[in-house]
Amino acid sequence: MGKGFFHVPKAVNEPVKTYAPGTPEREEVLLTYKELYNTKFDVPLYIGSEEIRTGKTASINPPHDHKHECGVYHLAEKKHVEQAIETALEARKKWAKLEWEQRAAVFLKAADLISGPYRQKMNAATMIGQSKTIFQAEIDSAAEICDFLRFNVEYMTELYNEQPNSSDGCWNRVEYRPLEGFVYAITPFNFTAIAGNLPSSAALMGNVAVWKPSDSQMLSAQVLMEVFKEAGVPDGVINMVMGDPEMITDTVLKSPDFAGIHYTGSTAVFKNIWAKIGNNIHTYKSYPRIVGETGGKDFIIAHPTSNPKQVATAITRGAFEFQGQKCSAASRVYLPKSLWPEIKDFLVEDVQSIKMGSPEDLTNFFTAVIHERSFDKLASYIDKAKKDDDAEIVVGGNYDKSVGYFVEPTVILAKDPHYTTMEEELFGPVVTIYVYEDDKWEETLHIVDNTSEYALTGAIFSGDRYEAAKATDILQNAAGNFYINDKPTGAVVGQQPFGGARGSGTNDKAGSKLNLMRWISPRLIKETFVPATDYKYPFMKE
Repeated sequence: MGKGFFHVPKAVNEPVKTYAPGTPEREEVLLTYKELYNTKFDVPLYIGSEEIRTGKTASINPPHDHKHECGVYHLAEKKHVEQAIETALEARKKWAKLEWEQRAAVFLKAADLISGPYRQKMNAATMIGQSKTIFQAEIDSAAEICDFLRFNVEYMTELYNEQPNSSDGCWNRVEYRPLEGFVYAITPFNFTAIAGNLPSSAALMGNVAVWKPSDSQMLSAQVLMEVFKEAGVPDGVINMVMGDPEMITDTVLKSPDFAGIHYTGSTAVFKNIWAKIGNNIHTYKSYPRIVGETGGKDFIIAHPTSNPKQVATAITRGAFEFQGQKCSAASRVYLPKSLWPEIKDFLVEDVQSIKMGSPEDLTNFFTAVIHERSFDKLASYIDKAKKDDDAEIVVGGNYDKSVGYFVEPTVILAKDPHYTTMEEELFGPVVTIYVYEDDKWEETLHIVDNTSEYALTGAIFSGDRYEAAKATDILQNAAGNFYINDKPTGAVVGQQPFGGARGSGTNDKAGSKLNLMRWISPRLIKETFVPATDYKYPFMKE
C-alpha cells in the first residue's frame, strides 16, 4: 500500500511533430508505413492472457487501395463475449483494489510508449487502416491519445482530492469506488485516440472493460493492445472483441454485471442501445452509466463583418480535413450575400489545389473515405445535388472507387436552408452552403439553431463583438463545443473538453474530469471519534 500524498507529473500537451521535408520523423514514418503495409496482420481477440484466433476472419484493406490486403482479424462468437465478461469480472477483484498511483503509473507509461518507441507504428497503422494523412494521424494517434492518458491521470488526482468538510468530533471522507461490474466500450473508426481513451479512462478509475473497436480500425486497435500490454495493464482489465456488433452488444447488455457503456458512434445505434438497456433494467445490479458521443451536423455561420479569407480557410480545413470524417466536421455553412462572391473565389481556389491520393505521399492533403458503404452514400447525395433544381455543385463533385474510395472535396450551394444536405449527416467531404440576405442575420441564427437534431460543434465568424455575443446567446444549445472566429474542429485535450447534447450525445466531455466522474461510484465514510452514550437530546430536559 502506498504511503504518502503523491503528486503525479504535470500534464502538458504532447508536441505535434511537423514531418517537414528533411526531418527525422518524416523518414521514420515512411519506413514504418512501408513495413506495415507489406505485413500480413493476424489480429486476435484479446481476452485475459489469451490471444484467441477463432478461424472465422474478415479482411483488412486500406481504404485508399482496397484491393490490397493487410491481413485479417478474427471474429468472436457469443461464447467469446461471455468469456470476456467473466474474465473482466475476475480481473476486477484485484484491479479495483490496486492503489490509484499504481494504476496511474500504468497509463502514464502507456503515454510514454506511444510518444516514444510506438509513435510511428501508431501513426503508420492509422494512416494505412484509416487513410489519414501523416498530420491527421500525428494529432490523433500520437498526440491526442498521449494527452488523454496523461490528463486523465491528473484529473483523477484532482477528483480524489475533492473531500467534504468535517465538523467537531468526526471525520468525513469520500472514496471514489469503481463501478460494480464491467464497462462496455464501443469505439469508432475515425479516431485512434478515442479508441484508446474509451476503455482506458474507465480502467484508470479502477474499472474493467470489454472493448469492441470498429471493424475499420483493426490495425491501430492491434497496436493499442500491444501498448497496453507492454505498459502493464493486467490481463483481463481491457478485453478486445470483434465480430457481429448486434450479437456482441446483446450479449453484453444481458449480463447482470453490466455497469456502464462508453460509446462513440452513430446516433441511431446509441438510441437503440439505450432502449435495450431500458428494457433490461430489471436485470442489472446497478443503474448502468450511459455515456455517448454520437453524430453531428456541424455549422459555420459568418456575419457580414467577417474576414472572407479566414472564413474560406475555416471551411476548407473544417469540412475537408480527414475527408470530412470527423464528428466535428463542418457540413453546413451560412454566408452573407455581400461576402459570398469573395469567399466563393477563395474556396474554389483552395479546393482545386487540394491533392488527393495515398497517405504515403505526404504532399497529399486528402485521401479516401473509410469504406464502400460510405462512398456509395456520398456519391448518391452528390448525384442528387447535380439533378436538383434547388442545389448546384460549386466545386468538386467527382468520385472514383476503382482503386480506393475517393470522393472529391465537394461544395454544394443550396437555395433552401432546409435542403437535404443542409440537414442530414453525411460524414464525408461534402459541405453545403446557404447564402442569406445580410439583413437577415438574426433570423438565420435561429434557422441554424432549429435546423438540426444535433448539437455537437459550431463556429461563428464576426468582426462585430455585439453580434458575436448575440450569436453566442441564440446558439447556446446548438453546440457543445462552440468556436468564435475559428473552424469547428480540432478540440485539444486539456484545452477544449469535447462533447455535445441534443442528438449528439450525453455531453460528458471526453478529456475532462467530468467524464471520469461517470466511471466512479462515491462512498461517503463518516467516522465519529467519541460516540454518544445517551439517546436524549438537550431539548428533552424538563
